[in-house]
Amino acid sequence: MNLLSRHLRHWAAAALIGLGASHAALAADNKVTLQLKWVPQAQFAGYYVAAAKGYYKDEGLDVTIKPGGPDVSPVQVIAGGGADVVVDWMPDALASREKGVPLVNIAQVFNHSGLLLVCKKSSGVTSPKDFKGKTLGVWFGGNEYPFFNWMSKLGYKPGKDITVLKQGFNVDPLLQNQAACISAMNYNEYWQIIDAGVKPSDLVVFSYQKEGVATLEDGLYVMGPKLKDKAFDDKMAKFLKASFAGWDYAVKHPKEAAKIVVAQDASGSATVAVQERQMKSIAQLITDANTPKIGYLYPADYERTVKVLLSGGSDPVIKTNPGKEGYSHVIWDMAAKLPWPPKK
Repeated sequence: MNLLSRHLRHWAAAALIGLGASHAALAADNKVTLQLKWVPQAQFAGYYVAAAKGYYKDEGLDVTIKPGGPDVSPVQVIAGGGADVVVDWMPDALASREKGVPLVNIAQVFNHSGLLLVCKKSSGVTSPKDFKGKTLGVWFGGNEYPFFNWMSKLGYKPGKDITVLKQGFNVDPLLQNQAACISAMNYNEYWQIIDAGVKPSDLVVFSYQKEGVATLEDGLYVMGPKLKDKAFDDKMAKFLKASFAGWDYAVKHPKEAAKIVVAQDASGSATVAVQERQMKSIAQLITDANTPKIGYLYPADYERTVKVLLSGGSDPVIKTNPGKEGYSHVIWDMAAKLPWPPKK
C-alpha cells in the first residue's frame, strides 16, 4: 500500500469516528429524562399523552418518563444527575433550594392546589378550631410543609395541641378511625374514601386553597446552572411546548388520556374509570389548560406561596425569601414563540 492510500484510509477512519461521535452527541442533545413525583396516574397525564401522541418526537426529542413512588425523591434524583427536569411541589423545591440544591421553576402546570384535609364528622371536627386535641394524618417526604405551616398559623403545636400521624399513601387511618382527619388530594385519596363506602355527607373537607394556606404543586423544575447552556434551554423549550400540548389534549379528552395512563401502570391496578375521574378533577386545577398561558407561573402565585412558607412562626418552611431566583420565565417564553400545538 502506498503512502497516499495509507493517508486516505486513516482519513476515512477518522471521518467515520467523527461522524459517529457527532451522531452520538446529537442523540444526547435530544434526550430528556423527566422524573415524576408519584406512580403513573392522571396527575401526570399530560406528559404521558405527549409521549403517546408523538408530540415529543415531533420536536425531535427522545423523552424518558421515570415514575416516582414512596421511596423516590425528585430532588435527590435530579441532584444526583438522574433527571433533566422533575415534577415537584414548590414547598419541597424551595426548602431544598435553601439547603443547597439550586432548583428553578421553569413552568407551573397546576394553577390551583388539590390538597385537602378530610375528616369524619363523627370525630367532632366541624371547623379548624376543632383540630385541637385530635390526631391528624400527614404525608411526609416534602409534602408535610403546607400542613405544618397551616397548623402554625392556627397556633397549634404538634405534640402538644395536636398529634401528627405520619400517614402512608393510603386512606386507612381514616377508615380505621386511627385519625380524625387525613391528608388527601381532590383527584385521588378523596375518591378512595368514597369508593371505600363512606358517604360524602359523613365527611368534612377542608381545602388548603379555600383556607388560604395553599402552596403551588406540580411544577417543573431544573437545576439553575443548566439554564446557562443554550442547547439545554432550546431542548427544554421544545419539551415544554410538547408537554403543554399533551396537557391541553388530556383535558379535552379525559377518557383517552385515562387509557394512555393505564397503559403505563406496570402494577395493573389502575382502571380507566378511576383515571378518567381523576383526570376530570385535575382539569379543575389547570385553569389555563385551554389557553396559550398554560404552564405559566404567575408571579403573584409564586409570591403568595413564598409568603405562606415564610410565615411559619418560629419554624417556617424557608427562612429566606428566594425572590426571583426561584423561578424563570425564560424557557416558557422560548416555548411560547414556537408553533403550538405541534403539527402532526
